[in-house]
Amino acid sequence: QVKLVESGGGLVQSGGSLRLSCAASEKIFRLYAGGWYRGFPGKQREMVANITDDGTKIYSDPVKGRFTILIDHAKNTLDLLMNNLKQDDTAVYYCNVDGATPETDYTRLNYWGQGTQVTVSS
Repeated sequence: QVKLVESGGGLVQSGGSLRLSCAASEKIFRLYAGGWYRGFPGKQREMVANITDDGTKIYSDPVKGRFTILIDHAKNTLDLLMNNLKQDDTAVYYCNVDGATPETDYTRLNYWGQGTQVTVSS
């Protein structure tokens, strides 16, 4: 079963930067499109950034101009570059990916990662 593993989270000061990365557990994994979401305690998970098959990118208003989503084809990962971080960005960040593997006859399926904590201090 495919698992997505997020990395790159941690503690950073306000104004700092982090790069989140999301990789599939399978060696052969076709990554078509995906997005990053974040969850706050007591609130519904919200979309942060999304990238489609043709490379179209969408960002939520709070992160526009500061975050960049990309598919790193060399590493086969879905990444989120976060600059000028603010305390309001503190949350658990989840990746969501459309992908396919030989085990499922390359049927396109949707997967969620387990989340990585990002904490921005003052």
